Amino acid sequence: MAGSYEDRDGKIWLDGKLVEWRDANVHLLTHALHYASSVFEGERCYNGKIFKGEEHSARLRRSAELLDMEIPYSVEEIEKAKYEMLAANGWTNAYVRALAWRGAGEDMGVSARRNPVRLAIAGWEWGNYYGDAKMKGAKLDIAKWRRPDPRTIPVEAKAAGLYMICTMSKHAAEDKGYSDALFLDWRGYVAEATGANIFFVKDGEVHTPLADCFLNGITRQTVIGLLKEKGITVHERRIEPTELADFEQCWLTGTAAEVTPVSEIGGFTFEVGALAREMVETYEALVRA
Repeated sequence: MAGSYEDRDGKIWLDGKLVEWRDANVHLLTHALHYASSVFEGERCYNGKIFKGEEHSARLRRSAELLDMEIPYSVEEIEKAKYEMLAANGWTNAYVRALAWRGAGEDMGVSARRNPVRLAIAGWEWGNYYGDAKMKGAKLDIAKWRRPDPRTIPVEAKAAGLYMICTMSKHAAEDKGYSDALFLDWRGYVAEATGANIFFVKDGEVHTPLADCFLNGITRQTVIGLLKEKGITVHERRIEPTELADFEQCWLTGTAAEVTPVSEIGGFTFEVGALAREMVETYEALVRA
């Protein structure tokens, strides 16, 4: 499927029922469009099964609660809706996007308590997020923007507003010939990429930034578990940017990114080495099991 995301054949689950893709619309005065009151999940379906779908649905509801919203559907109902959408489109391998937001209602200002919280489940067939980077390694710029202090915004929520600087930073990186950008946090420590967590290898051990000001990704947690099962030491800690020169390998993790090796970050280079390749294969085997 190609072309504009607003002009496609297929079905989208919207507020309790399947609708034609082109009819899945909202009003111009939807609160989320003006005030970023929306949360979402990105998930992948492999061979007819959504990987850790219930965890994603639970996080969606939690994200909404952190934004003072209550999704009017349970985890079980959200899971049922996802599979209804997949079946209606005939997909067994696809990306799934669940989105909850404050719609148009009686309020049109910062306060929106009287506006309904709406839910949509869409999907599309999607290949590798970083193209051929799984073989060659992705190249990252270093973003000028930083991940904010958790006292300024609910960083545990997968909220649309948190991605504004991600879009800006990814555009800036692409303009320089990179495929993504690495964020530092507000203190200056290494944080994450625009839509993926990051891991480094040194002397056979793995180091990953402590998720204390950004989303502790479900894929991140999965990969940490896989590494520990292999007997590999994992250090979750604060990482100084100067340490990038000492790391041997690097990879990104995320639902869209899956496990993607990194070959460069702003002039620092990394080998697409044995452990990075092993984790690509191990994760692939797990999600398709």
